[in-house]
Amino acid sequence: MHPGEVWYGKNLKARLTRLLLLPFSWLYGMGWLAYQGVYRIGLKRPKEPHSPVVCVGNLKVGGSGKSPLVIHLAKLLREMGHDVVIGASGYGSPRSEGASVTPEGELDPKEWGDEPAMLRWVLPGVPFVVGRNRVRAAWLCHQHYPNAILLMDDGFQHLPLKKHLSIVIDRPGPNRHCLPAGPYREPAWLVSRADLVLPGRFSLMGEITGFAHPYKPGATLERGSKVALLCALGEPTHFRASVEESGMTVVQALFLPDHDPLLAGNLLAPFEAKLPIVTTAKDWVKLKSRPDIGERDLWIATYDLHVEPSDPFRSWLEARLRECQAQT
Repeated sequence: MHPGEVWYGKNLKARLTRLLLLPFSWLYGMGWLAYQGVYRIGLKRPKEPHSPVVCVGNLKVGGSGKSPLVIHLAKLLREMGHDVVIGASGYGSPRSEGASVTPEGELDPKEWGDEPAMLRWVLPGVPFVVGRNRVRAAWLCHQHYPNAILLMDDGFQHLPLKKHLSIVIDRPGPNRHCLPAGPYREPAWLVSRADLVLPGRFSLMGEITGFAHPYKPGATLERGSKVALLCALGEPTHFRASVEESGMTVVQALFLPDHDPLLAGNLLAPFEAKLPIVTTAKDWVKLKSRPDIGERDLWIATYDLHVEPSDPFRSWLEARLRECQAQT
């Protein structure tokens, strides 16, 4: 069974599987508490090679909207007059080992990962540090951009690095168990160690604001059009719901595992020849290297996520950053 079916399925098989996995979830949770305890009692101390470090994280595996929130925060922080460097893991890519400052210009997702490539495509003027070694990434940020805010996409569970401000997405759900019986990377109640949990005091508002054709600037996809979906996301059902809420009729869909490279030779074969294919920016940065992609009617969904109410959130963020600066 797919993990999502185990975690959220209502049939008898899914419920029995969750029940059988519960003891392993308890062991996982105790293991995490032991790991965190090492830092709580001071046997290990998080390193602080750079300040401030702002982390956008979550407690669950899979997609939760971290990257769209990072985009929103990067834009907001720059509007507020701050320099920003984005730190990303580069999951599944050669550059995920260690940490590296990226060059300017487009990033090859095969080398740097799909999320850094997508973020660079959306935020072309923002520097990036990519790699799972978050301590070294922070050190590189301090070496190259000492006055910038390091905005981390994920890394809330990376305790060796000190985060000065943690914003965590934890959307309500029916399953609050740790892995493997549930989706949580750590016990759900530990979300209280974050500085801000979304949604909560503030709300997350996200929607598809339009569809862009990569080869036809200014072209529009008419509301009510029949479309196919192609994506490799952690939560593809959310993408489908957003496309349908925008007024499109989904007649075909191909959902692949999160971070799939989308290189299979027969990938586009299941789709009707003249049917518009809607994908995400994260998937487009991989699809555009395919020699057959220009033959299809492909559209990129433009997704906007922001925090409301906007002015109080901006004030809260600025106040917390001033506190961080005062402590360093």
